[in-house]
Amino acid sequence: MKTQTRWITRILWTVGAIAGLVASYAIAGLIGGAIPSNAGWRAPSTGVHIFVESNGVHTGIIVPKVAAGVDWRGVARPEDLSDPRFAGYDHVSFGWGEKTFYLETPTWAEVKLRTVLGAAFGSTRTLMHVDHLPMPRAGDGAREIVVTPAQYRRLAAYIRASFRDGGSRYRGYAGYDAFYDAYGRYSAIHTCNSWTGDALRFAGVRVGWWTPFPVTVTAWF
Repeated sequence: MKTQTRWITRILWTVGAIAGLVASYAIAGLIGGAIPSNAGWRAPSTGVHIFVESNGVHTGIIVPKVAAGVDWRGVARPEDLSDPRFAGYDHVSFGWGEKTFYLETPTWAEVKLRTVLGAAFGSTRTLMHVDHLPMPRAGDGAREIVVTPAQYRRLAAYIRASFRDGGSRYRGYAGYDAFYDAYGRYSAIHTCNSWTGDALRFAGVRVGWWTPFPVTVTAWF
């Protein structure tokens, strides 16, 4: 009886410890996302129009294919798509994430616990996800941001540096997207949303100090 009680106590302690860890992580993330970096930034009246997109779990950055001296057509190439016709769209979105999670979960119904835990504990196998798409409209799940040409070029430099030189490319989920090997280590600390926040922060845009969750990015715009 005492042995059984000890096991129950250990299980309850373990569950409580995990719940406390998850709660602490959530609270820390929300606090980090509420602390502004580049606090003095203000959107210019004219400039390059970019967008932050979110599906409620993952965020990415949408930019024009050609603007302010930056041309993405050499990176987001028609031949990398299963349907090259989508390369005719004038915007492209960039997202960063863990390779297994990206390639093995085309829909949320296919998410596996081991994939989530593997990514959370850390993985150096990361990808850039690139979508070819038209300019977003209001209600498309994207927040519009205006940046100066200089800020946009800094943002573009950060995005470009995330692509692994000489890396492989992989077909996407549909005819309009593709994946590319990336630099960086994914973890619960540095998530896909952290990458989005880091890119905007590097460009000089006001955003949260640490942005592990979608809301810690999108709440600023």
